[in-house]
Amino acid sequence: MSRPTVMERLAILADAAKYDASCASSGTTKRNSRDGKGLGSTTEGMGICHAYAPDGRCISLLKLLLTNHCVFDCHYCINRKSSNVRRARFTPQEVVDLTLSFYRRNYIEGLFLSSGIIKSSSHTMEQLIEVARILREEHDFRGYIHLKTIPEADPELVAQAGLWADRVSINVELPTDAGLARLAPDKNSATIEGAMGNLSSAIDDARDSQKRFTKAPRFAPAGQSTQMIVGADGASDAQIVGKASTLYDRFALRRVYYSAFSPIPEASAVLPLKRPPLMREHRLYQSDWLMRFYGFAPHEVQAAADRDGMLPLDIDPKLAWALKFRESFPVDVNRAPREALLRVPGLGTKAIDALLAARRYRTIRLEDVARLTVSVKKLRPFIVTADWRPTLLTDRADLRARLAPKAEQMELFG
Repeated sequence: MSRPTVMERLAILADAAKYDASCASSGTTKRNSRDGKGLGSTTEGMGICHAYAPDGRCISLLKLLLTNHCVFDCHYCINRKSSNVRRARFTPQEVVDLTLSFYRRNYIEGLFLSSGIIKSSSHTMEQLIEVARILREEHDFRGYIHLKTIPEADPELVAQAGLWADRVSINVELPTDAGLARLAPDKNSATIEGAMGNLSSAIDDARDSQKRFTKAPRFAPAGQSTQMIVGADGASDAQIVGKASTLYDRFALRRVYYSAFSPIPEASAVLPLKRPPLMREHRLYQSDWLMRFYGFAPHEVQAAADRDGMLPLDIDPKLAWALKFRESFPVDVNRAPREALLRVPGLGTKAIDALLAARRYRTIRLEDVARLTVSVKKLRPFIVTADWRPTLLTDRADLRARLAPKAEQMELFG
């Protein structure tokens, strides 16, 4: 059988990479080649994988696996050792050539590279690093590079990845140790978190060195991220939120990504037969935002869950929390501190900042709040303004039913 062409292998390995959600470039250092030196550029504070930049541009990167061959047999992975999928493999130089070719055609602004495990974890890590090294050192490539590192590899190799990449990531895979042991028997949570800890220390050391020495080498300036699969094991949303909070605190992660489990062909009997609702993934991202930007403690987000530890699918977690803790409301938008306003359902951080600025000069009325939100209906039970007070509305028994989005009949032909 003839070897697949480069384009055939690209189709296989780009498709195999689609299951990895931890793909963003925010937080990297700004570099460009406008001075005629080097190749490629990054724009500060922007995302990739068809994300939108602050200036409205949609930017993307080449996202693929070095190979989908793998010596591991993780039950949830379509590229596991026992899977009957078509296999392919690139050499480091082929990935370099593809990246440069796509960049010169203005298709991409960077590279996201991961891989199955070939021969050994350390051998695979060497191959991934070689791609980044050639791009940076031999071609002076200044675009974004995200390397998915392998926790089982030699720690020195994992550390080298940060010298060439803007962002590094190690997937914790599953939220519980029991789930990882059952579904990924070749992996170990202590090894994964140990590697994440080493990366976190190296990132901190590099930032400290750069403050003291102008020519100190950069190390993963966009930090590290991770990904958790949702719905492959029996972990509840409360457990997932708790795990994410621990990872943020211990390793100063830039992001935790959540990826809804997707059933795969010839799946193991230990896996669920259908994927979880995509809304569950969305609610977890909203919960993540509450902890990162709205001042919610993990136990408060967990308190928004139902008795089974699952977040409601019909309402967002901030509204779920507010309905459970109505004694915290209503909040007077003319007097309340920012911390209290952040708890109000329907008020985002930008709207709150605008309210705080406006109330320094005049009294806030309901119409002022309405201009800053998509719908004032959700806010009315939880706020007091100069001309509005909810009276008994906050304590109504049917308040959830009033605020939950109405179910819509889907059209057969869209």
